[in-house]
Amino acid sequence: MSENLDKMMYSFVMEDVLKGFFIKVPPGYVACVYDLGRGVLKKVLRPGLHLKVPFWQKAKLFNTQTLEYNISKNFDINKIKVMGDEPVRVVSGDGKVSLIEGTILLRLDVDQIPHMWQNIGEEFVEKIIRPTVRSRTRLIASKYTFNEIVSLKRDEVEIQLKEELERIFYPRGILVENILLSEIRPTK
Repeated sequence: MSENLDKMMYSFVMEDVLKGFFIKVPPGYVACVYDLGRGVLKKVLRPGLHLKVPFWQKAKLFNTQTLEYNISKNFDINKIKVMGDEPVRVVSGDGKVSLIEGTILLRLDVDQIPHMWQNIGEEFVEKIIRPTVRSRTRLIASKYTFNEIVSLKRDEVEIQLKEELERIFYPRGILVENILLSEIRPTK
């Protein structure tokens, strides 16, 4: 009985200690390392197995795949860390109030992730993305009439919104791949 307990404790200690030496980075992710002596290291660890100093360095994984930022009536605003938002309320150039839904495809710039982690933190959705998307959507919508946004110049609205978001997001390490407006409806 004692021998089994010894083996179990030994495997537990080895597992715990060995995990502290390695960083496993899966495909579609990169890791950044925070070092107690030097802060966030500038080097990004790509997919694979990497060594780190246990107890002195902490690794954080970041998703570098295309991320969907859904703007939808089904979004739960109480889940603030989730990528997305509720429909954006806008006033068009002709004074009509409407709600806009859609999807914004984003990607984190691998080379800027350490800078982003150091200066913005892990809460970049609620700090940067959500308020910027709301603000810039309202700004672009105000340049067009309701009918233009809905049908005539919808593609132009998407292009302008993409350019405006790129201007603000790119210096912060967030790339905008595409803007896809799905529904634009007047409020009651």
